[in-house]
Amino acid sequence: MSVDVPRRIVILRHAKADWPQVADHDRPLAERGRKDAPVAGRWLAASGIIPDLTLCSTATRTRETWKLVAHELPQRPRTVYEERLYEATLGELIEVVNEVPDDVANLMLVGHNPGMHALADGLAGEAEGDTRVRLHRVGFPTSAIAVVSFTGSWKSVELGVGRLEAYWAPHE
Repeated sequence: MSVDVPRRIVILRHAKADWPQVADHDRPLAERGRKDAPVAGRWLAASGIIPDLTLCSTATRTRETWKLVAHELPQRPRTVYEERLYEATLGELIEVVNEVPDDVANLMLVGHNPGMHALADGLAGEAEGDTRVRLHRVGFPTSAIAVVSFTGSWKSVELGVGRLEAYWAPHE
């Protein structure tokens, strides 16, 4: 696949998590999260944006979110559970993205805030319509999705390289 093809990064924050007496990494989804995640999956399916590869944090809440989202897609993308997405900074997230093979056109990241919000905002040098205004007004709540497009190789991903194509949040 040419490095000059259009690519997309779909950025998904995990659904609403519960706060039981467990380590943060092991927190499960709350009831609202179990309801919102499939809605996010249906939004992705309706948008026609199906990732070729999903990189998902190893945390319980992200794995549960991804399972519920993926169930709504017409086909399940290849999934890699990536430890580095848990509590990742913006710089660490870009490093992970830079390692994606160039045969992947559409990448999904399932992770946590503040990293997911920072990545969506940081990559978007441009924005479609009012997407950036909504992203700044609403923030990046649980189950939120941002879609950033760019042209080039994954190794070339850096701040401002993309266009915020779409932004969706379940209770916006």
